[in-house]
Order: sequence, then structure tokens, then C-alpha cells
Amino acid sequence: MDLNKVFIIGRLTADPQLRSTKSGQSVSAFSVATNRVWTNKEGQKQEDTEFHNIVVWGRQAETASKFLVKGQIVMIEGRLQTREYEDKQNNRRRVTEVVADRVQFGPKPAGASFAPRNNDNQEPAKPAENASQETKEEEIPTINLDDEIKPEDLPF
Repeated sequence: MDLNKVFIIGRLTADPQLRSTKSGQSVSAFSVATNRVWTNKEGQKQEDTEFHNIVVWGRQAETASKFLVKGQIVMIEGRLQTREYEDKQNNRRRVTEVVADRVQFGPKPAGASFAPRNNDNQEPAKPAENASQETKEEEIPTINLDDEIKPEDLPF
């Protein structure tokens, strides 16, 4: 039995770049940094950073490019894939990437905009003027366990 499975939890090094193939398939690429900390034989703290190239396809690529921002924590589940290509100087190159099956968004870094980016220009969309006021006024519903649950009350 063979298994090619990767789990990476790290921070984005830059905002994702969204492109489309000639056939119209969306693809997003970005890099994730992971840190490793250990103590060496002399008792000194050591740290190493590894950078991982991530490729996401389809609707998930559009969502990732719209909501992920530089510095945000993200969990990637996918598989390793090595591909060959020819660079501009006609040299053959090999690159190993993580092809994501699942992308889970973590908290955004402090100071980051929570508004989604427009896919056309990758700029954050303008938030509604009263958005913060509306969320403050919104009440959190209470659940009474003694009440009977009706199918029409379910939100899904």
C-alpha cells in the first residue's frame, strides 16, 4: 500500500496569486513557512524555517485567494508532487509542491483586513459602512433545552 499525504500548519509568506488555465480552471499558488525549534547538544535553542510551495485548484483556489492574507495561519492537507519544467534559459528544472486537497483558514494576523479581496485586482473589498454597528446590535440567541426542537427551527 502506498501513501502520499502531507499536513502543514504554518503562516503564509505572501498573499495567494490566482490564475486560470487555458481551459478556465482556477489555480492559486502561495508559500507557507513552518518553524522548527529544538535544543542542540550544548543546550542552545536552535530554530529553522522551511518554506513550502502550495498549489490549490478549482473553487477552493478562488476562496483561498479571496480570503487568505500574508501572515495568516493556515492548515494544508494534500499530497507532494514533483514536476519538471523548462525555464527561460532552456534549463530543465524540478520543483516539489504540495497539491492541496483541503485548506483550513486560521486566524488572520493583527492589523489585517477581514474584508474579502476582489478576484479582479486582489484588493480588499470595501466593508459596509455600518458593518461593525450591525454586529454589535445583533443578539446571540439562547437555547432552552426544555423546548421541543422543530425541523423549521434548524438553520440548515
